[in-house]
Amino acid sequence: METASVLLHSRTIPFSFNSKGNRIVSCRHFNKHCQSRGFYSHQSLKPIQNPSSFNLASYPSPSPLRKTRTHFLVPLRCTFSNTASSDSQNPLLKPFKNLSFDSLKTSLSQLTPIRIFKWAGIVSIAIAATKWTVNLVFNPFFWMYFSWSWMFWPWFVAVALAFYGLYCFRKHSIGKASIIEQLAIVTSVFTWLTLVPPAYFNGYLEGWPFVFFFVYHYFFFFNVSVRKRLYGDYYARPHDPKWDVNPPKWYRLLFCVGVMVGHWLAAFEGPELHRIPGGWSNVVVWILVVATLLMQYNSTLYLAKYSEKVVVPTAVVQFGPYRWVRHPIYASTMLLFATYCVALRAPLSSLFVLAVCLMYYEQKAKLEEALMVETFGESYSEYASKVRYKFIPFVF
Repeated sequence: METASVLLHSRTIPFSFNSKGNRIVSCRHFNKHCQSRGFYSHQSLKPIQNPSSFNLASYPSPSPLRKTRTHFLVPLRCTFSNTASSDSQNPLLKPFKNLSFDSLKTSLSQLTPIRIFKWAGIVSIAIAATKWTVNLVFNPFFWMYFSWSWMFWPWFVAVALAFYGLYCFRKHSIGKASIIEQLAIVTSVFTWLTLVPPAYFNGYLEGWPFVFFFVYHYFFFFNVSVRKRLYGDYYARPHDPKWDVNPPKWYRLLFCVGVMVGHWLAAFEGPELHRIPGGWSNVVVWILVVATLLMQYNSTLYLAKYSEKVVVPTAVVQFGPYRWVRHPIYASTMLLFATYCVALRAPLSSLFVLAVCLMYYEQKAKLEEALMVETFGESYSEYASKVRYKFIPFVF
């Protein structure tokens, strides 16, 4: 036995001691925990005469009812452990150590009417407080009064999010932005597109701006989620510059400014949010939202089937939405912006956004189609002659 061997070969003379109860003996430098049993009044300090014949388990435990003088160590019950106990490392798990169905059943059977009344009161107060807080947060008059003070939404939150988005965009431009920071860039842009304009002109937010804030996230993140699954991030790859063609930077900047202005004009042109009717009058808006998301989903799905690394096509796609328009992803983006304006009852702003998108995507489509003709030759020319419309069926 290892404990006996260590004690016997030690220079310390083995001895016992008085004990009025069970006592834990801890040999700390051996990382062993030993528990002694028995009650002893006095032990001799006389050493063992024949250590080689000593057997720790062969000596019976003396009766606890009488005092006994002995020259031997008391029997020890030892527990060997090379690792610390999980309970000592996680004290929060101690209440759940003995948790079982029987213990839960026992606890429930011990409930008294007073305890039930007490916990019912606590739960009722918590529900009432939560309901009051939610009603206050979504109360339009609360945001109307406090947003004018420039301390609460939208300006304090929106400006802080804008600065953080610019900081994250700077890190993204040098390839050091994390996934959370990339998400912050998109969220800050969508906040200033869908939430800030109506909040500025109405003093509060409700209804469609919230819906489109989340719709924009799903719409634009679905496309890049394919890249995330392939690469693990959203950064550019060596094969991207050839296929990810774009107009000049100043043209792209004008496009971004035009889209932002179009959203602000929609919030300015549309009536106040509380005057926008609900119910069946918004069925058309929901149909447009669903059509936009389905077009984006199917366009990306078919493009991924006939592409390598998302942006490198291996064949001319002629299925799904590509049977009606040659650039359905761009068409779905234009439809999304126009649907936002329709939801806010701003038809003139919708025409403005469509004009900005048509001018930009027309230039981008020309560059892409020239590259497709160079890559696939006559097959793409035949497809273009068969599908005449670029973005809008029967129109353009």
